Amino acid sequence: MYKRYVHDINIAIESILANKLKSILTALGIIFGVAAVISMLAIGKGAQQEILDQIKMVGVNNILINPIFEEPDDQQSQEENGNKQKRKFSPGLTLADVDAIKKIVPSVSRISPEISLNSFVQYEGIRVPAKIMGVSNDYFELYNLPIEEGVFFNDYQEEHGITVCIIGGNIKAKFFSKVDPIGQYIKFGQVWLKVIGVLKKSELTVSGMQNAGVNVYNDNVYLPAKSMLLRYQNRALVNSKKFSEGGSFSGGGMFIRFGGSTESQAPKNYHQLDRIIVQVSETPDINNTTEILSRMMLRRHAEVKDFEITVPELLLKQQERTKDIFNIVLGAIASISLIVGGIGIMNIMFASVMERIKEIGTRMAIGAKKADIIAQFLSEAVLISVTGGFIGIVLGIVLTKLITHFAGILTIISPLSVLVAFGVSAAVGVIFGLSPAKRAADRDPIESLRYE
Repeated sequence: MYKRYVHDINIAIESILANKLKSILTALGIIFGVAAVISMLAIGKGAQQEILDQIKMVGVNNILINPIFEEPDDQQSQEENGNKQKRKFSPGLTLADVDAIKKIVPSVSRISPEISLNSFVQYEGIRVPAKIMGVSNDYFELYNLPIEEGVFFNDYQEEHGITVCIIGGNIKAKFFSKVDPIGQYIKFGQVWLKVIGVLKKSELTVSGMQNAGVNVYNDNVYLPAKSMLLRYQNRALVNSKKFSEGGSFSGGGMFIRFGGSTESQAPKNYHQLDRIIVQVSETPDINNTTEILSRMMLRRHAEVKDFEITVPELLLKQQERTKDIFNIVLGAIASISLIVGGIGIMNIMFASVMERIKEIGTRMAIGAKKADIIAQFLSEAVLISVTGGFIGIVLGIVLTKLITHFAGILTIISPLSVLVAFGVSAAVGVIFGLSPAKRAADRDPIESLRYE
């Protein structure tokens, strides 16, 4: 029995080799279908990994409190329309808000202010653009920023606003490629900052994700939040001065202290902080904590809605869901290629049955059974599908590498996707090859021998 089926498979192989071009054309649908499935699943896997990396970058269970700037034009138009009602005053986002949240909301595990300023960093005649950020030590835990060299800020440095800093990997590469950066001084604006730490460089690309709370921290310089307020800018001083002079906040000119000098700038941002990052202890507490923070901040800001609260992880998960749907659509389109390939195999096998009716009759006349005929034609279909599957796997891997190289899209080929694609190609051969094989086996041997 075993030898008989081996003989049937050998006949099928000989038939395929005798019609190479027809066999290759038959297998094209399977080849491109398998390649498409592998490349599409690789793109989907890469997109999922990017989302997971971005979620890690924005921090698990983080909540962002961002300022909303009052527009002077809106207030002026209200006054011109005869609105004599005195507007409520809000101090904006301040360090006092940070302290209050830390003390009052029990579900908060970490919290950090964020104050940012764009300018240039200088060291030994080299000057490069960079962003300086005033933060607390919790910030590095919030955004999973590991330190590679040196130490984080200590309590004394944070409390007294000492001019120390931690630099990103790109800053180190530009200034300290040949020397140890720890203990060196860099100049930002008019202030010299002592380097006490270097963050581990990240290779993650997060373009377009800044609004969701992701910073490209390789190019940043970090110092304690109080150092930032003392040495560079403290918008709350101007805001409180206007309040003490009487009247509501009018959005008039503000002053930014930058390295000892003052310059008048356009009004709008009266917030002391550019952002407050809050981390919740447990994921189920995120929605309740967001609601508590909203009510608490409204009370502290005299019912003035000059802030917005967002949960970047939820935004990213929504994006991940969107990409999952997109990947399902792409996978379905790729799977259609496999179905088309299977129909092509079935059509060719039906044509092959018609071409070889006499051969079928001869084999059955000399003792071949229906099972032998089925095995022969089914083996041809399966061999074409399996061979096409192997070629499709190689083509799919090559396509994936080309997509990564030329389009810059992260792709990840998983062994599971390769096995699924190959398994489907083999199944296509069985399913679509079975009907022609049965048709060949059901033919009457006498009529087959008489067939012209």
